[in-house]
Amino acid sequence: FIFFYRPNLTSNLDPVKVIKKALAEALVYYYPFAGRLRELSNQKLAVECTGEGVLFIEAEADVALTELEEADALLPPFPCIKELLFDVEGSTDVLNTPLLLFQVTRLKCGGFIFAIRFNHTMTDGAGLSLFLKSLCELACGLQEPSVPPVWDRHLLTASASEARVTNTHLEYEDQVGINEEGAEEPLVSRSFFFRAEEISAIRRLLPHDLHNTSFEALSSFLWRCRTIALNPDPNTEMRLMCLINSRSKLLNPPLSPGYYGNAFVFPPAIATARDLMEKPLEFALRLIQKTKTIVTEDYVRSVTALMATRGRPMFVLAGNYIISDLRHFDLGKVEFGPWGKPVYGGNAKAGIAVFPGVSFYVPFENKKGETGTVVAISLPVRAMERFIAELHVL
Repeated sequence: FIFFYRPNLTSNLDPVKVIKKALAEALVYYYPFAGRLRELSNQKLAVECTGEGVLFIEAEADVALTELEEADALLPPFPCIKELLFDVEGSTDVLNTPLLLFQVTRLKCGGFIFAIRFNHTMTDGAGLSLFLKSLCELACGLQEPSVPPVWDRHLLTASASEARVTNTHLEYEDQVGINEEGAEEPLVSRSFFFRAEEISAIRRLLPHDLHNTSFEALSSFLWRCRTIALNPDPNTEMRLMCLINSRSKLLNPPLSPGYYGNAFVFPPAIATARDLMEKPLEFALRLIQKTKTIVTEDYVRSVTALMATRGRPMFVLAGNYIISDLRHFDLGKVEFGPWGKPVYGGNAKAGIAVFPGVSFYVPFENKKGETGTVVAISLPVRAMERFIAELHVL
């Protein structure tokens, strides 16, 4: 994740010192983050609380925030992202390496850029949001986090001998390769901004009496457009996996508000490319709605049982598109004091690790003061051209 901040010319505080001090304080409460992951039997992961700490990089850039704004460089893909979040050699492995990497880059105008890389084995978007909230509170002078963090991983684990897989989990089916046009082409990334006007335009493609959320409308539209852009064989099985925060589903026992581990599932909506491309948008939207309804407490517990019995199975990559909605995680409220809210706060790029087929929904206000959702998408060159052409229907 990456955050851009304007200068505060009335303050002499150094953002590097403020954030570094708050981070040291936060790790007292979130002490597992200062440890290292180890692998046990059956591919089970555990944190050894070694207190070795996290990586923190201090940097300076000979550029002003206004220059980045004028160049439309405040949305992914960011220029010089490798300099703004430096990849320390040997730090990207899952095991035996620091679990968090931070970089604070001072800008010549007095603003700064705050970037963080985290090990997804340790936390999800909601958990990271809680950690950042605590970090900001400590930076702003609170003596302790307002929501005490708790580990409580035992509430979401099952032993292999007692695990009961009670649901079908198509997200972890055996992998089957598919042939997408342009799969060998280099990838390009672009951000797209969807205001309320664009969401309304998408809804005009749907039956007027079909109730839907902005997430469902936008996700069905992007899934359809992306499928058309990739131009796969019409019989190809295409998937959309929406990351669903499971915290509210777990009631027996419930998770503490301070739980900061992973608690999400992503059941897939599945359709042939032909159906997605040829049927009305309503088809894709109803598939998404139906898929969301299967996420119950029993489904979530079944996923944990699957993990216990099958080690760490990989989700299906072929024909897959994953969407994570970050709009509810207050990333736009990550404030470290006098610099206020970030101009942009969200994902640094489309995709995760080596899988480019992931998009994040990030709240954003553009230079005109218009609010909406930014979505970064990565596609092969020709597919991106077709994708942009599809968006013109709006």
